[in-house]
Amino acid sequence: MKTDLEIAQEAVMEPIGRVAEKLGIPEEALELYGRYKAKISDEYLDQTADRPEGKLILVTAINPTPAGEGKTTTSVGLGQAFGRLGKRAVVALREPSLGPCFGIKGGAAGGGYAQVVPMEELNLHFTGDFHAITSANNLLAALLDNHIQQGNELQIDSRQIVWKRCMDMNDRVLRNIVVGLGNKTDGFVREDHFVITVASEIMAILCLAEDMKDLKKRLSRIIVAYNNAGEPVTAGDLKAVGAMAALLKDAMKPNLIQTLEHTPVIVHGGPFANIAHGCNSVRATRAALKMADYCITEAGFGADLGAEKFFDIKCRMAGLKPDAAVLVATVRALKYNGGVAKADLGTEDLEALERGIVNLEKHIENLQKYGVPVVVTLNSFVSDTEAEVRFVREFCESRQCEFALSKVWEKGGEGGMELAEKVLAVLASEESRFKLLYEDALSLADKIRTVATEIYGAGTVTFTAAAKRQLKQLTELGFGQLPVCMAKNQYSLSDDPKRLGRPRDFEITVREVYVSAGAGFVVALTGDVVTMPGLSRKPSAIGIDVNDNGVITGLF
Repeated sequence: MKTDLEIAQEAVMEPIGRVAEKLGIPEEALELYGRYKAKISDEYLDQTADRPEGKLILVTAINPTPAGEGKTTTSVGLGQAFGRLGKRAVVALREPSLGPCFGIKGGAAGGGYAQVVPMEELNLHFTGDFHAITSANNLLAALLDNHIQQGNELQIDSRQIVWKRCMDMNDRVLRNIVVGLGNKTDGFVREDHFVITVASEIMAILCLAEDMKDLKKRLSRIIVAYNNAGEPVTAGDLKAVGAMAALLKDAMKPNLIQTLEHTPVIVHGGPFANIAHGCNSVRATRAALKMADYCITEAGFGADLGAEKFFDIKCRMAGLKPDAAVLVATVRALKYNGGVAKADLGTEDLEALERGIVNLEKHIENLQKYGVPVVVTLNSFVSDTEAEVRFVREFCESRQCEFALSKVWEKGGEGGMELAEKVLAVLASEESRFKLLYEDALSLADKIRTVATEIYGAGTVTFTAAAKRQLKQLTELGFGQLPVCMAKNQYSLSDDPKRLGRPRDFEITVREVYVSAGAGFVVALTGDVVTMPGLSRKPSAIGIDVNDNGVITGLF
């Protein structure tokens, strides 16, 4: 069986200008990065502002497992199926981070015959957006330390510096470091920290900013530290905004590539959903809605993280109204939730499936809370039996939820026809009554409790003493009206990654709370989640190589 990389490398791609024509994008609106990648110009995006918007379809999933779910694969395959049906559709995705590419998760190009190409370039350096975000983040860090070194006019309290450096790599030894060692001219000695680029507030800001003016406003609000009086010090105070915006100028433009079947794909931004808000950029989604009749987008990890943040953060801020949600599951993943070992997932086990399907049940209930029509799709594996598929279908239909079988990994767009037709039928027959989970006026603590109890299924929420102090301070500083961005492990509905299925009435602990004032949300850290991941014992990086002809191998 061919690997995803081999399938992608055998693909015959169309010149990106021809792909752009399918969306009515003229050649002069493209900024080319070779033959198969391009950025869409700001001028052209401005010209589309008054167009009516198409239908917005969110693809989400159950909690991820080692068995695999295939959310991006489903998104890509659904877009390809829409194309086969003659529909004007575009897929809007996030950009991959190098951390997972060289770690254990893999990239973000889909799989099998439902992939985005050029796959290697997308998963590696792409068009340099992440480099620009990393550079802007670290420029601000350098300006902050230099300001203190040059006299500290703003009276920054070196014990209350909250801005962290970043890099787009899993490197655990950088989580907690000491900087400023050496001579007096090398800066002052202090503890510092790194986060992975996808957890940087700059990433969130770029993905939520409407335009350059909005970007600069958001950058200026970033809190980097507190002064000796306990007052916030911002990037605007450091006069860092102009230079940061200059670094981000080109990164603000969405990227256009294609699927294996030449369906247009807009890829832009890439915050993780377990430690950030998990959605591609507002600009990319808005552009897709203006250029096509159907925009298929995704949100990271399970619906408890990605979908909740898509609704309560992205849609809240951008005024978006999703028309339908596709919830991806696999028989293998459901049996894994039911206690079956990974090595035994290919054997029929209806009892384990019944035990594990409660995870899917909870995600269906959660999506229905938002008033959005839901279609469950079962990403097909050859080991699935008719009895297992029938069990999942009947389970979904008994809960007023549409169901479709997907074979996009094996057959591309052809394998997504049942799903595409089901989604189109739902769009035609059911009106979205989208609503947010909580109101802005609710207190920060109550917003956190609402997400934890309503979406995760927690019984109680415990705040550490530090978190209570931080909530009080943020409310006094005027940030109480912001939405919350929950940082939680992705593997379980709870804050314990080992509790699979549908844990109920558990206690969830919030250990730290801080504001991303530029992004416009308050982050609540739960459990042991970290903002700088580490590599596994056998990271994917050790299997990646490039041969004498420049062909990459081992990249999935």
